[in-house]
Amino acid sequence: MAQTVTQNQKGSTTCKPIDVELRNVFKFFNQEAAVHGVDLDIRQGEFFSILGPSGCGKTTTLRLIAGFEMTDAGKVLIQGRPMTNVPPYRRPVNTVFQSYALFNHLNVWDNIAFGLRLKKLRKSEIESRVKEALNLVKMESLRSRFPSQLSGGQQQRVALARALVNRPAVILLDEPLGALDLKLRKDMQVELSNLHKELGLTFILVTHDQEEALSLSDRIAVMNQGKIEQIGTPSEIYEHPLTPFVADFIGDTNLFSGTITTMESTCVHVETKTGFKIVVTRNQDTPAELSQAVVVSVRPEKIQLSLYHPNLSTNCFEGRLVNVMYLGTHVNYVVELTNGISIDVLQPNTFGNLPDHDTPIYAWWAENDCIALSNSES
Repeated sequence: MAQTVTQNQKGSTTCKPIDVELRNVFKFFNQEAAVHGVDLDIRQGEFFSILGPSGCGKTTTLRLIAGFEMTDAGKVLIQGRPMTNVPPYRRPVNTVFQSYALFNHLNVWDNIAFGLRLKKLRKSEIESRVKEALNLVKMESLRSRFPSQLSGGQQQRVALARALVNRPAVILLDEPLGALDLKLRKDMQVELSNLHKELGLTFILVTHDQEEALSLSDRIAVMNQGKIEQIGTPSEIYEHPLTPFVADFIGDTNLFSGTITTMESTCVHVETKTGFKIVVTRNQDTPAELSQAVVVSVRPEKIQLSLYHPNLSTNCFEGRLVNVMYLGTHVNYVVELTNGISIDVLQPNTFGNLPDHDTPIYAWWAENDCIALSNSES
């Protein structure tokens, strides 16, 4: 079985087997590539999310792992075994769908036991496993109810129990919380995280919800138009996006298109199409060619506001407030800069009194609070 070396929080290295591998996988529908050359290594016990907008190929990727679709090129391996022509029911995975796919004519117990009965396990083993699964999802007291008598969150727990009862190596989660209201969704996110830690199984989640992926995942793959744009931890994806798409899709950001005009050992100077000059601290991924087209990304929470001109020589721009949105713990400001471009600024609500619209204001940020990304579309 393939292995990967990872570092734990104390810095020592441990080897973890790879549970799921995708090797240069392609899937076509009507001669269009829904999945285009995808490579993935998902570690044993990892909570891994595949994130992207509708139509990016994330659900198709999950279905290829599950066996509901077959690859047109490339390989899918689970626990080191090639899955070519292996049907879904023979793969060591179970899928939890957004629709739950429960049998309405069966009660909770029988829904969970259904797959085990198909396998013709002994009655005592079925009873033991179903009890264990019910206990894991805290549904013991509702074992005799039918799906129509359960809330959305309770149905979700039954769907999870039905997947867990088969003791798969990998749990596949296809937008499993998408049908829930916001509060219940938050509660179920916590339960999913706790369940993952308790079981130690490999979870693969498909979602279009950035906050959900950031809060639950050990690592995230961001997909766009059938390809993976970036794989990394939540903090890597958010703080160090590698492409303008990732920067724009993960959370909120302000993007400025321009070209590199000057390079120094510690920073690059970018002039935007509207004439603004931005200085960006260099790192190993910073583009570093004169006249190269780039996009500068600045997160709203990294921008500071001042009614007076701060004593700064770089990344300080004059504008006026055009909108102030009170969000309780935070305030979102929309500032129109002198070149006509509007930017979003997010600041903690610590002052009480909010400035009026049309107030002249200065927006500024540190050189290491913005990043320059190669603009391949320019």
